[in-house]
Amino acid sequence: MINKILVLNFMLIALLTHTSTSQTVSGTVSSGGTPLEKASVSAAGSKGITTDGNGKYSITLAPGNYSIRFSYVGYENQTRSVKLAAGENQVLDVDLQPTSDQSENIILVGSRTRPRSSTTTALPVDNVDAATIRSTGQLSFDKALQYRVPSFNTVNTPVNDASTLLDPYEIRNLGPSRTLILVNGKRKNLSSLLYVQFAPGRGEVGADLSAIPVDAIKNVEILRDGASAQYGSDAIAGVMNVTLKDRYEYSSLNFTSSVTSEGDGFTNGLSFNSGANIGTKGFVNYTLAISKQNNAIRSGIIDIPTEIATFGDPSLPNTDPTNKAIIDYLKIYPTGGNRNGTGEVNAAKVLINAGVPIGDIGMLYGNAAYVAKKVFSNANFRTPYWRGDFGLLHPAGTTYIGYEPTFEGDLDDYNATLGFKTETNGWQHDVSLTVGGNKQGYSVNNTINRGLGANSPTSFKPGGYEFSHIVGNFDINKNLTETFSLGFGTEVRSESFTTIAGDTSSYTGEGANSFPGFREENARTYKRFNLGVYADASLDLTQDFLVNGTVRFEDYSDFGSATVAKLSTRYKFAEDKVVLRGSVSSGFRAPSLQQIYQQSTQAAFVGGTIQLSGLFNNISKQAFLLGIPKLKAEKSTNITLGIGLKPTSNLSITFDYYNIEIKDRIVYSSSITTNDPNTALFDILQKAGVKTVQFFINGIKTRTQGLDFVASYRNLALGKGKLGLNLAGNHTLKNEIVGSPNEPAAIKSAGSSILSAQIRSLLTESRPVTKVIFGIDYAINKWNFNLNNTMFGKTAFQDLDNGGSAMLNIKQEFKTAVVTDLNIGYNITKKIAASITVNNLFNILPKWELKALNSTGQTVLNNPTDKNLLEGFLSFSGRYRILGYNGSQFSQLGTIFGASLSFKL
Repeated sequence: MINKILVLNFMLIALLTHTSTSQTVSGTVSSGGTPLEKASVSAAGSKGITTDGNGKYSITLAPGNYSIRFSYVGYENQTRSVKLAAGENQVLDVDLQPTSDQSENIILVGSRTRPRSSTTTALPVDNVDAATIRSTGQLSFDKALQYRVPSFNTVNTPVNDASTLLDPYEIRNLGPSRTLILVNGKRKNLSSLLYVQFAPGRGEVGADLSAIPVDAIKNVEILRDGASAQYGSDAIAGVMNVTLKDRYEYSSLNFTSSVTSEGDGFTNGLSFNSGANIGTKGFVNYTLAISKQNNAIRSGIIDIPTEIATFGDPSLPNTDPTNKAIIDYLKIYPTGGNRNGTGEVNAAKVLINAGVPIGDIGMLYGNAAYVAKKVFSNANFRTPYWRGDFGLLHPAGTTYIGYEPTFEGDLDDYNATLGFKTETNGWQHDVSLTVGGNKQGYSVNNTINRGLGANSPTSFKPGGYEFSHIVGNFDINKNLTETFSLGFGTEVRSESFTTIAGDTSSYTGEGANSFPGFREENARTYKRFNLGVYADASLDLTQDFLVNGTVRFEDYSDFGSATVAKLSTRYKFAEDKVVLRGSVSSGFRAPSLQQIYQQSTQAAFVGGTIQLSGLFNNISKQAFLLGIPKLKAEKSTNITLGIGLKPTSNLSITFDYYNIEIKDRIVYSSSITTNDPNTALFDILQKAGVKTVQFFINGIKTRTQGLDFVASYRNLALGKGKLGLNLAGNHTLKNEIVGSPNEPAAIKSAGSSILSAQIRSLLTESRPVTKVIFGIDYAINKWNFNLNNTMFGKTAFQDLDNGGSAMLNIKQEFKTAVVTDLNIGYNITKKIAASITVNNLFNILPKWELKALNSTGQTVLNNPTDKNLLEGFLSFSGRYRILGYNGSQFSQLGTIFGASLSFKL
């Protein structure tokens, strides 16, 4: 296979490296004597190019007169006139001057008045360009950010199901619901999926970042500060704005491929980006991308004593027939037939971004994107001593060896914006309409509904979810004086959420084994409407002292209103080389429609009567009887203090402290039940026809404190090349639940809780305490080298679901580890580039150990038999010993080899 790929690559290179002799303009693009790599060079009627690592360029043109445009982010554009005669070659060197923002990217998040640079804003902003994202070698946008932004975390969950479609992510350990995602400054739709697994992000909803094609991205800005006052709900932790490519420079065709060191998880992708320019300002830019990722299997060897303790009878080691069946089966199938790991993902994406000038100062703009995904993942293998199949899943006359249910999911995600910008008497107006949606449908195959016995189907359609929104924005701002800017605007938003019922057989009785369907009575559509207005003012008290303030009012049709505000400031001194900055704000997050209305229950016969178990929404009879109030908005207080240093034009350092307090924080409760007939809770559950109940509640107050550090030193001369050093880190000082949870009286009096030790641990310890990224970039001639080291600090989890009550006194702690990635790029010609990536160069895998919290826990760990059993329970008898049943800080696949081949057309 590898030989075939190499041959194919060389054939493509041979076909596409043909060059012709003609008139050329060549030279060097620099700034103050420092060459600028990847500066854009374009001439009307020709395809644009970029400079190499030494700032060199060469553009081929027909005879004639040309205006050649030179541009680079953070520098003033230059246009030079050239007249070329037939056969003439000219040398044209240009020196670009930094813009007034000292050659830093313009920041669009952080203020709703005129944008400022990251040096002059009062808020911490990460700015990640497209080249940095591509250099990670990661297949999707969200996974690329995992290895470039310290405060951003996401990881594949080893027990996939619907999470195969997208993984939860978060900034500053606050869950996906509290980071607002924007595309070109407009709100992106949420996913329809509510995460319900015991993994970070449980009980929350986020946007599908993986739906955004990497080759369509120009740069990404991440505001690491509460921004509800500027942007509304979901911005408690911060805002991520994805800026799409706009002006056309050249078409590109990119091939990517990767495989793990185990020879599985093979991925390949093809992406095409192109477009056209309309006049001097207009553009059309579009991206088409397809990708396929095969599954990667990381099953562990089953521990027989634990398996016997789970399915057999350890008190009868030599006589229990199930014990013998387990031992005999695992001699032949030591992994129990399990094939856990990552699922198979197929995706097709299309995105278009356009701007059409209207008159001298108007711009009609728009963008639209659509992604379709098809995923396939394996459930736990049902061994013969665990489950029978009523003769439905194996041919008659053959030995029954068990069955493996499979999960298949189909996702459609779309978003589109149409808007118009113009300026009148200095007032900039921006009016837009955005639509977006996410639909997911599920299939479960090669399984049965045990309640239907031999009449059970073996394939099921358990239903799915759908979410959509329509958003209207009107924003206006003006620099009223040289020192005072004013902006204000409004946003109206309509949202809809639907639960799609499964076929009857998927939920009848205990439902389809491995993934029960959604009951007909829970299949509803819910809608809401909200209106928000804001005002934003920015004042330069002096040339160095900036103050910015914002106030916002929002009103929701389903739970009420909220008013929030923000005040931020910065002070520059030492010739702008030192910046002090800080902000204080109030914020809010509206409960998602999924949290308010989603209901997922299963029916079972208990004591001769039908009783329900599962998630009950806040408008249900069960919630009313338990005294669970309707959900309201979370409220937050954010404080950020920081310092920025820029001793030279190539060295920058920022250091920020943050404190985020959230009250009325929404949590997905523990499973509530009781067998004590003398409690009010028992009586309520009986009247409600419920055995166990879970729900969402404004249950806790949390405090998150931490430090962010970012340092960058670029353009260091090393030999004939340029060296760049980057160091960034995030350290959590506190991530705690403050005070006691808001327990409904009946639950509290029965000695139960909405917040088990497992949920507490998930909220406070499941993300790295410290995450540090150290990167080295070196460019010389046609070569580019990137070595990136990501240190993932320890995490911990008290897994009561699998470990039982022993985990009240013990923690499962994932150890600190460093993952090293290497990327080597080579410009074969001016139009062909290749790169090789080795992710996780040293094959580092997550490792965990058990830590006692007290003497009771230590007693368990001191007993080798008890300790081994507990480790087995936590990994499902060893099936997930490699992965960790509930995930870890980073990917569990080990070393991954990748390659890419890029063509400029």
